[in-house]
Amino acid sequence: MAGLPSSAIGKGFELVFRGIKHVRRHRPIHSRGLRLDGAVVVEGHARRSGISWIDQPGAAGVTARVSRSAGTPDGLPDIVGLALRIHHPDAGPAPSTFSDILLSSTGWSVPGRFVLMPRLGISRAPLTTMMPYRGEEGPVLIGARTLAPAGLPSSLRGFRRSLGASAWQLGLFFTTPSGRWHRFGTVTLRLNEGAEEKDLRFDAVLHPLAGAQTYEWARKVREPSYALSRREPGDS
Repeated sequence: MAGLPSSAIGKGFELVFRGIKHVRRHRPIHSRGLRLDGAVVVEGHARRSGISWIDQPGAAGVTARVSRSAGTPDGLPDIVGLALRIHHPDAGPAPSTFSDILLSSTGWSVPGRFVLMPRLGISRAPLTTMMPYRGEEGPVLIGARTLAPAGLPSSLRGFRRSLGASAWQLGLFFTTPSGRWHRFGTVTLRLNEGAEEKDLRFDAVLHPLAGAQTYEWARKVREPSYALSRREPGDS
């Protein structure tokens, strides 16, 4: 029963993306962003998520991009996006050498964790995946919250100026759709001013977390607009 609504929603998103792409041909949403690089540490924790990457302590390199979804002018609220690419150098041949996590500014409690929320600041803004991963023990949401520094604005110019050479530290959390959040790791990011970010693309459908799968209804919602976003300008 969920298939028809999910397909309809996915088709609706595709039509919206198609319209926006006529104006923003390279990247329909999150067109403005900043490249960051760093590392993630997954810590030991008592609560099992059912996703191996979350449940197994370890460390890995991270490539990231912070962006504004609608691209509103600096000084106005916008939905903050944080894309994390977790590198797994020992995982074997591509594409399993990395996993992509896409986080957006939402609320933290229920039902706010499923609602996109424009923000003026990043430091106090919860970021979540909104849609759950399919783990061995059921659905799992991932969230992130800034640990330091305080006062980071959501405007990209202000974010760059405020962060400077400092590290952006975020705590990583997981939960069930209606459960409590549990801390499982820390990600530390620094601006990489010398690296190109405009061709840095992330895809949570093609590059899921180790030990996680995508629910069919979620794939039907995401895939049409993701497929359109993957196309290069000029492709039919």
